[in-house]
Amino acid sequence: MKTKRLAPVNLDSYKPLRELVLESIRDAIIKGTLKPGERLMEIQLAEELGVSRTPVREALRKLELEGFIVMVPRKGAYVADLSVKDIADVFEIRIALEGLAAALAAERITDEELELMERSLIEKGEAIVAGDLERLVQVDASFHETLYQASRNERLNAIINNLREQIQRFRSASLSYPGRNKKSLDEHRAILEALEARNVTLARQLAQEHIENAENVLIETLKQTDTPIEE
Repeated sequence: MKTKRLAPVNLDSYKPLRELVLESIRDAIIKGTLKPGERLMEIQLAEELGVSRTPVREALRKLELEGFIVMVPRKGAYVADLSVKDIADVFEIRIALEGLAAALAAERITDEELELMERSLIEKGEAIVAGDLERLVQVDASFHETLYQASRNERLNAIINNLREQIQRFRSASLSYPGRNKKSLDEHRAILEALEARNVTLARQLAQEHIENAENVLIETLKQTDTPIEE
């Protein structure tokens, strides 16, 4: 990295240093600050984050397990490229889980949760108008998290949590595609209406279609950028 792009970690935080470093590097990858194929130098990351190399080294090992980076023998760490198979694997699982969550939520969601989802849609619309991608990604995630919570299935939530970081990386890339944010808002609105109507079948169908559309847009987004896509 030739220019400084990572802010020093907040050493006053209650979180362990290794966790702060992990979150900082992971967030930079999710947001595209650290790009696919980019080499990650321990000493440079440590200098930018204001820490020693030890927590950076620990973070890189964890990020390798999560699939965010790859370690190349005798060459070092690189931000992992997104392959069509990577995307297909994650979305194949997510389509099934999202459909199940929506179907269960249609039966079990509370009025308070419906209100939370409605509020997310309002905030998402505001973020679209403001062109605030970071906020857009946050409120998009909030909508889905309320949906998972409304399923009242802790095991389902746990499985989705295991995919959370990968989903967030894909979410950022997908919502950056021209026009996708408004289409996504419309899809969220339709899902919410199905939940309000307690229509289990329609909620499942719309949730699955929403994720399928996001997958298609993500692949198209990567094709139109310099991001390498492996078949």
